Amino acid sequence: MVNYSPRLSATFSALADPTRRAILARLAKGEATVTELATPFTITLPAISRHLRILEGAGLLERRKQGRVHHCRLAPHSLQEASDWLTFYQRFWDSRLDALADYLATSNETSSD
Repeated sequence: MVNYSPRLSATFSALADPTRRAILARLAKGEATVTELATPFTITLPAISRHLRILEGAGLLERRKQGRVHHCRLAPHSLQEASDWLTFYQRFWDSRLDALADYLATSNETSSD
């Protein structure tokens, strides 16, 4: 399972920023307006908007406009793709480490004889 999709790269790039991760954590609790998302941060509203555009571009956020108010919600599809990618490599490394542990156990048994 090798996945070099641009969407996966955009997802990991978006997740690399702590502000964007905090925004996603807030959206995991439910839909919020841009103003509500900006409240806990000491950065400007335009800076929050840039973060939201990056999250939206990565497919992690969906936005709808109602009048002048932008409502945002979590879009879990891209997170699922990233989770699948991580799970594949977790299984890979788990099996490799298990094989190494078996080899070392066998090697130690042979050495002590």
